Amino acid sequence: MTDCPLTFANQHFVARASGALFWPAQDALIVADLHLGKSERMARRGGALLPPYDVIETLARLEGELSATGARRLIALGDSFDDDLAAPALMPALLRLAARCDVTWIAGNHDPQAQGLPGRTLPERQIAGIAFRHIAQDNPDISGHYHPKLMFAGQRVAVFLAGAQHLILPAFGTYTGGLDCSDPVLTALVPQGCAILTGRAARMVPFPLPPRRRARPARRALPI
Repeated sequence: MTDCPLTFANQHFVARASGALFWPAQDALIVADLHLGKSERMARRGGALLPPYDVIETLARLEGELSATGARRLIALGDSFDDDLAAPALMPALLRLAARCDVTWIAGNHDPQAQGLPGRTLPERQIAGIAFRHIAQDNPDISGHYHPKLMFAGQRVAVFLAGAQHLILPAFGTYTGGLDCSDPVLTALVPQGCAILTGRAARMVPFPLPPRRRARPARRALPI
């Protein structure tokens, strides 16, 4: 897995191909939008029946990132749970997570009522002059919420979206959609900067992407 170094607000980060952000100076792993319990919530409300493996897979990936980076702090940027019923059902797994690192849960729009979680639950947190919150507001901040995706090489890819004042993380959860980076909401926050693709490798590309070069017309065959 290839990482991508990133400097934001005079701090050095590492964007991971998984969609997690590592902050070496703070020994912190930052993730957004886990949406734990989404398949159960959709089943309860009569929606599409998804395979109920999202919690297991998301938590396994999260623990893998903690092990790979050696992070001792975890900051979850909101919408960690898909609804209020998800957190109590996951308490044993959350206790195991809190036993291995210091956890800060930032409240998101899906989990405003989450209480009694192991670790700290805050509306936002300030570290080294950067606000960590769920939805981008004042500058500079690191946030989630929008699940940014970019059309690249014919595929929609989850990306980090970084500008001068905002760094927006991709959704880390297994069952999550996304908002295209060309949406006016995102271009207003990051009119110019970079996107970091996730997947097999973290790769930085300029944002917005340069226009495609026009295909050259085929050369005419000379008459024999």
